[in-house]
Amino acid sequence: MAVEELQSIIKRCQILEEQDFKEEDFGLFQLAGQRCIEEGHIDQLLEIIQNEKNKVIIKNMGWNLIGPVVRCLLCKDKEDAKRKVYFLIFDLLVKLCSPKELLLGLLELIEEPSGKQISQSILLLLRPLQTVIQKLHNKAYSVGLALSTLWNQLSLLPVPYSKEQIQMDDYGLCQCCKALIEFTKPFVEEVIDNKENSLENEKLKDELLKFCFKSLKCPLLTAQFLEQSEEGGNDPFRYFASEIIGFLSAIGHPFPKMIFNHGRKKRTWNYLEFEEEEDKQLADSMASLAYLVFVQGIRIDQLPMVLSPLYLLQFNMGHIEVFLQRTEESVISKGLELLENSLLRIEDSSLLYQYLEIKSFLTVPQRKKSLAMLQLYINKLDSQGKYTLFRCLLNTSNHSGVEAFIIQNIKNQIDMSLKRTHNNKWFTGPQLVSLLDLVLFLPEGAETDLLQNSDRIMASLNLLRYLVIKDNENDNQTGLWTELGNIENNFLKPLHIGLNMSKAHYEAEIKIAKVEAQKSKDLCSITVGGEEIPNMPPEMQLKVLHSALFTFDLIESVLARVEELIEIKTKSTSEENIGIK
Repeated sequence: MAVEELQSIIKRCQILEEQDFKEEDFGLFQLAGQRCIEEGHIDQLLEIIQNEKNKVIIKNMGWNLIGPVVRCLLCKDKEDAKRKVYFLIFDLLVKLCSPKELLLGLLELIEEPSGKQISQSILLLLRPLQTVIQKLHNKAYSVGLALSTLWNQLSLLPVPYSKEQIQMDDYGLCQCCKALIEFTKPFVEEVIDNKENSLENEKLKDELLKFCFKSLKCPLLTAQFLEQSEEGGNDPFRYFASEIIGFLSAIGHPFPKMIFNHGRKKRTWNYLEFEEEEDKQLADSMASLAYLVFVQGIRIDQLPMVLSPLYLLQFNMGHIEVFLQRTEESVISKGLELLENSLLRIEDSSLLYQYLEIKSFLTVPQRKKSLAMLQLYINKLDSQGKYTLFRCLLNTSNHSGVEAFIIQNIKNQIDMSLKRTHNNKWFTGPQLVSLLDLVLFLPEGAETDLLQNSDRIMASLNLLRYLVIKDNENDNQTGLWTELGNIENNFLKPLHIGLNMSKAHYEAEIKIAKVEAQKSKDLCSITVGGEEIPNMPPEMQLKVLHSALFTFDLIESVLARVEELIEIKTKSTSEENIGIK
């Protein structure tokens, strides 16, 4: 019945001129064609499409059948014989139908799916889409629309992270990235071959440039790369990144120029202007590009060899900051890798203090990797740079572990300074006294949470013990003995009071916890170091409280030793002075 209806419509339209086709004819043709597909009359439908007499009708109306045919091709349970016929119908429709209508139809089909079906539809439709666009005159608009639609869909797919995930490619992102490169290549070649630099060609360049920027951000900003071994050659993201960077050079935007352009408030390439929001996204793309080149070594041979390590670090500072301002662990790690790569090229203690520009580096979540990078950064700075960074971190960190790490570094710098013939002015005398004011004090006096600040307090006490041992009162190279009164008032005395209060509090908590433990075995919550720990059995609660007391005892033990050393040193100096008199 459906075949007869379709043939009847076609017979009526065969005697009409193309411009005389009515809207009603289009609707009836679409309904009858869809019914032929639904009822399985695909061999008859193929014959109708192949008939030369129906060429004009298929050109104007056939694109409506693309959707039903593609949905059948995406359906896995179709027989092989039927799939072959569907592919023949699909190829004929792409060949015969109006390219303008086909473009919109194919893009709608790409936008429809979700989940794993996104990649399936893209992989099926990319080549036909490429064929259709190449028939159109307004190439720039068509390419831009297609690439934007494709990228929007691909950005919905999860990016695989591990080697296993990349090899499995469950959502097909890796396959799609490779296919997308093949889709884009002819349009890049068209830009290269066009020597006229017409307005249309410039617009096509801009559309390709936008696509490259978007690709650098997604998926390449978060994508993980396989190690550069045998497997590295099969790394889909490395291949994708290399081709994207190659596209940039091919359309007249070599990456060295683009990376070093980062930081300008307004960026304009040819006819393409970036507004504020796009400009923010562009910063992510440029940071991703810097990482791909300097850390992954992709197309690094294009970089001028004359650039100095300091020059490269200066320009990578902005890109590193972009990475470190993000919240994703994988992206932050890339920023640290780029920082490490830039710093390793530089000699120790050669980085001038003026290079202290990575503001967000100070707020990076405190992990082993970031502290390792911080140490590398410290090593490369000159003395003034180290001093400035230490002051800044002590003022802004609000993290006891990081502050302890910085105080240990201060101790190391003082030790090196005292061993030299000529003292380093930044870590002896008045400059050091100013730094010690930030180290040897309690933020809230005796009310300071000693448990939460235990790492910092222990590091401060150990630094003070070192200073008392290494610096004699008569030499006073560090300025310690001049400031001893202030240190006692601002640090040692409040610490004594705070320890007594804290120990009394926790001993009382232990008594209460013991009583509660005898009464009930129910879960309870306690507050330790300013943080509430819920759902804790009484036995575990007691263990935590005893652990806190042990920390206070440890601090008290070091404090007693420091005060003992001070007393010995001051008594010895007094006796020497009396002997001299």
